[in-house]
Amino acid sequence: MTMKEATGPLKGLRVLDLTRVLAGPTCTQMLGDLGAEVIKIERPGSGDDTRGFAPPTMPGTEESAYFVGVNRNKRSVTLDIAAPEGQAIMRKLLADCDILVENFKVGALAKYGLGYAQLHGEFPGLIYCSITGFGQTGPYAPRPGYDSLIQAMGGVMSLTGEPDGLPQKVGVPVADLFAGLYGCIGILAALRHRERTGQGQQIDIGMLDTHVAWLANQGMNYLATGENPPRLGNQHPNIVPYQVFPTADGHIVLSVGNEPTFKRFCENFGVAHLLEDPRFATNPARVANRQLVTDTLTPLMQSQPTLWWVEKLEALKIGCGPINKLSEVFADPHVQARGVVVEMAHSSGVPVKVIANPVRLSETPPDYRFAPPALGQHTEEVLQDLLGMSNEDYAALKAKGIV
Repeated sequence: MTMKEATGPLKGLRVLDLTRVLAGPTCTQMLGDLGAEVIKIERPGSGDDTRGFAPPTMPGTEESAYFVGVNRNKRSVTLDIAAPEGQAIMRKLLADCDILVENFKVGALAKYGLGYAQLHGEFPGLIYCSITGFGQTGPYAPRPGYDSLIQAMGGVMSLTGEPDGLPQKVGVPVADLFAGLYGCIGILAALRHRERTGQGQQIDIGMLDTHVAWLANQGMNYLATGENPPRLGNQHPNIVPYQVFPTADGHIVLSVGNEPTFKRFCENFGVAHLLEDPRFATNPARVANRQLVTDTLTPLMQSQPTLWWVEKLEALKIGCGPINKLSEVFADPHVQARGVVVEMAHSSGVPVKVIANPVRLSETPPDYRFAPPALGQHTEEVLQDLLGMSNEDYAALKAKGIV
C-alpha cells in the first residue's frame, strides 16, 4: 500500500468510521481533512446508503454526488459487523484506533459487542462519538432521526418561510451538518482531555440538541419574552432594514446593521428626511414599524438595478449582496480566488470536483489525500497492512461475504 503522507494537525490519529449518510460522514471528513487517518467501515455489497442517492452521479464515475461530497480522505473497508468474524476484526482494528465515530440507532452496536460500555474497559483511551437523532437518553432516544424531522421538531421550520405561507425547511440539510460539526468539536475537546489524563470518553451528540443550540438569537428572543417568534420571510427579527428588497432587475439583500450605517444610507440616497421621523430614527423604532420601513424603501430600491446598488452600497461600506444561483456562486471571482473547489484523482481515473474545507490554517492547512473511495476499495490493503492478514485468510473471509 502506498500511503499519502498526512500533513494536518491530526496527523498520526486513526479514526474508525462507522457512519453513513450525512451527519456522521461530515464529522469524519473534517477529521480526515485535518490529517487523521479515517477507515470507513461499510456494509459488503451496498455500503453507505448515499452511494445510491443518485442521480446525479459525478461525471465519468458511478459515484453519487451526495456520497462524494462528504467522503474524501477516507479509506473504504467492507466488513459485516453482524458476523462474529467481522466483530473480531473490528476489535483488532480498534486496538490501534484513537477515535470511533458511529451514527447507529441507540443500542444497535451493543448487539454486536461494539457499544461504548462494552469497549471502554478494553480500550480505555478510545474516544467514542455517537451521533443520533435524539441522543443516548430521554424519551425520544429510540427514535430514528432525519434532517427535515429535526428541522420541524427543533423549531427552525416555524421560523422559516413567508408570514402567511407554510413553514419551510432550510434548502440544505443543516440539522445533519450541524450535528456532524458539533461532533467534531466534541472529539477535539476529548482529544485534549485524553492528552492530559489518558482517558477516553463517549461523546453523545443528539441532532435535536444541536438544532436547538443553533436557534441562537431566535431562541433567546423566546426565552426573553415567552412569545413564539413569527415567520418573517427574508427579514431579520431584531434589525430593520436587514432583508431582501426588489430592484429594477431582480433582488438584493440590504443589511443595515447599526445606526451610523442607516444614516449613511439615508443621506446618500435622497431619504435623509427619514432620520427626523421618530418611526425611522432608531432601530427599535424601525423594528416596531417594520412594514412602514419596508413599504417606504421598496420604491427606492426598485428604482435601480441590482449591480448599481451593489456598487454604490459597497462604496459606502453598507452591507449588501446579490442573491446568487449556484452557477453564480461558483463563478464568483472571490469564491474562485479562495479556492473553494478542489479537483481530486478518483479511482475511476476521472478527476472529481469537491468543495474545499473552509477551515484555513496558516501552518497546517487541510489536505486532500484520498478522493472519495469506491466501495471496499481499501479492504484488502487495510486488513493486510494493519492486521497482518494473510492472502488465504482474506480470501476465505471474502468467500463467506464477511468483507
